[in-house]
Amino acid sequence: MVLPSGWGQGIEQPITPPPERTLVFGAVRGTEISAQPGKLAGREKTLISRHCPVKTHIMEPRAAQVRRRERLGRQQKDRPSREGEPCSGGAGRPGGIGGNVEMHRGPDLVQWTQHMQAVKTQLLEQAQGQLMELLDQAMWEAVQAYPPQGRPVPSVPPDSLHKTREPSLGKRKVFIIRKSLLDELMEVPHFRTIYHMFVAGLCVFIISTLAIDLIDEGRLMMEFDLLTFSFGQLPLALVTWVPMFLSTLLVPYQALRLWERPQSGGAWTLGVGLGCLLLAAHTVVLGILPVHVAVEYQLPPASRCVLVFEQVRLLMKSYSFLRETVPGTLRARGGEGIRAPSFSSYLYFLFCPTLIYRETYPRTPNVRWSYVAKNFAQALGCVLYACFILGRLCVPVFANMSQEPFSTRALVLSIMHATLPGIFMLLLIFFAFLHCWLNAFAEMLRFGDRMFYRDWWNSTSFSNYYRTWNVVVHDWLYSYVYQDGLWLLGGRARGAAMLGVFLVSAVVHEYIFCFVLGFFYPVMLLLFLVFGGPLNFTMHDRRTGPAWNVLMWTLLFLGQGIQVSLYCQEWYARRHCPLPQTTFWGLVTPRSWSCHT
Repeated sequence: MVLPSGWGQGIEQPITPPPERTLVFGAVRGTEISAQPGKLAGREKTLISRHCPVKTHIMEPRAAQVRRRERLGRQQKDRPSREGEPCSGGAGRPGGIGGNVEMHRGPDLVQWTQHMQAVKTQLLEQAQGQLMELLDQAMWEAVQAYPPQGRPVPSVPPDSLHKTREPSLGKRKVFIIRKSLLDELMEVPHFRTIYHMFVAGLCVFIISTLAIDLIDEGRLMMEFDLLTFSFGQLPLALVTWVPMFLSTLLVPYQALRLWERPQSGGAWTLGVGLGCLLLAAHTVVLGILPVHVAVEYQLPPASRCVLVFEQVRLLMKSYSFLRETVPGTLRARGGEGIRAPSFSSYLYFLFCPTLIYRETYPRTPNVRWSYVAKNFAQALGCVLYACFILGRLCVPVFANMSQEPFSTRALVLSIMHATLPGIFMLLLIFFAFLHCWLNAFAEMLRFGDRMFYRDWWNSTSFSNYYRTWNVVVHDWLYSYVYQDGLWLLGGRARGAAMLGVFLVSAVVHEYIFCFVLGFFYPVMLLLFLVFGGPLNFTMHDRRTGPAWNVLMWTLLFLGQGIQVSLYCQEWYARRHCPLPQTTFWGLVTPRSWSCHT
C-alpha cells in the first residue's frame, strides 16, 4: 500500500493494514478493543507503549522518532524486559500491532489495577472530610463577603477575614440552597411507592374504623374522641404563646442594643446591667409561664406539645442570637467597625426553620403555595394516622393493664406488642415535623437550606444516627454545647464534651416528655444515658455493613416499644389510682409499680 505524502517518513518498510476486525492487545489479557486500521484507543495505546516499544509513531517526523528510539533504549537498559515477555518493534511481527498478542504480565497488570483502585478509594475517603471543611470555609467567606442590598462591597483584606469570626475549634454551619432528601427521593418511582403504601395503610385504618362502627352501632360514624381530647384548650395554648413570642422578639435584641452603646462613664455599665436584668426576666417568662398555664388549667397532651416545643425553640433561638452577635458587638466597641444586626434579620430568624442565627440566609426566588398546602395536608394526615394507631393498637391493650396483677410475662408481652405502633409513631413524627412542617415554613419564607435531616435510616452506628436524625437540633448542640465545651476545656477532653451533649439532650427530652404527659417517669432519660451513651461509643462510624444497620433498626424497634409500653402503663395507672394526698415522692414515683389489684 502506498501511503500519502508525509506519512511514510521514518517507516522502514511498507505497511499493509489488516482488514477491520477486533484486535486483542496483550496489555490486558482477554480484553477486546475495537479499533480502526492503524489506530489505537488512548488507554490501550498507553498501556502497550508502557510495556513494549511498539511502533505507534508512524505519523511523527524523523527527528521525533530518533529521540523516541533513544529514550526507549535508555529505558530498556535501566529496566530490562522480564524473561518470556515478547517485545517487538515492527508491525506484523509477533508482539507487534498487526497481530493478536498474548502478554504473560496480563494477570500482574490486573492485580496492579485492582490495588490502585483500592488505594484510590482510601484516598478519596480520607480527602472527603478535608475537602468538605475547605468548601464550607470558602462558602462561608463568600456569604460573609456578599454586600447587603444597597451597600457597596466592603474592602476587607483577606488577612482580616478571620477577625470577623468568633474563633472556633471545629466546623461552622454553612447554609446553601438544597432540597430535603425525601423530596429528592420522591422523584424516584420506586421510593414513591413506599409512600403510597403508608397512605394505603391510613386508608385501611379508616375503612376498618367505619366497618367496626357499622357492625357495632349499625351506622357509619367517624369518632375522633382521642383527637378532640388531645387538642382540647388549644386556643388557651395559643394565647399563652403570644407573650412568650413578644418577650423573645423584644428582649434579646434590646439587650444587644444596650451592650453596643459606646463606653462613656458608667452609662455602659448601667446598660450592661439593665440588659442582663431583661434577659433574666425573659428567661423567667419562658420558663415559668407555659408550665404554670399547663398545670393550672390541666391542658391535654397536644396543647402542651405546642407550649413546650415553642418554649424550647424560643430559648434556643434566643441563645443562638446572643451567642452569634455579642462577640462581634463587643469587638465593635473596640473600634473594629462591625455593625449590629438589623431587627428584620432577627425577626426573620425567629420564624425560619433553623436554630443557628445568621444575618442572611440563602433564599429561593419564589413561593410555591401548592407545595405549602401539600405539606400542611400531609402533616394533618400524619396526626390522624397517629390517632388511629393509638386508638386501635395501644388503647385496647393498655387501658386496663394497670388493673390486672403484675407479672413479668405481661410486661414483656406489652413491650413486644408496642414495638410496631412505637416505630410507626417514630416515623410519623419524623415525617410530619422534620419534613412536612419545616418544609412548609421554609417554602413560605423562601428559606433555601432544606437539609433538616439526612439519611438516618441508612445508619450503621448510633453516632451517625444521632447526627442525621434531626440536623436542626444537632447543629445547635454541636455549635453551642460541643464546640464551646471544647473551647472551655482548651481543645482537650472531646469525650467529656460529647458526654455533655448527651446529658443536655437527655435532660431536655425528659423535660419535654414530663411536660407533655404531666408526670415524671424517667424512661427517656435512662434510655439516653444508660443505653444511648454507650451505644454511641461502641457502635461508632467504623461499624459498617448491612448487619449493623439491621442491629440499629432492631434496637430502635425495642426502644420505641419500651417507651410506648411504659408511658402508656403509667398514664392509665395515674387515671385509675389517683393519690389520696399529693406529695413530692408521690409525684416522682411511678404509679404503675403499685397500681395493680
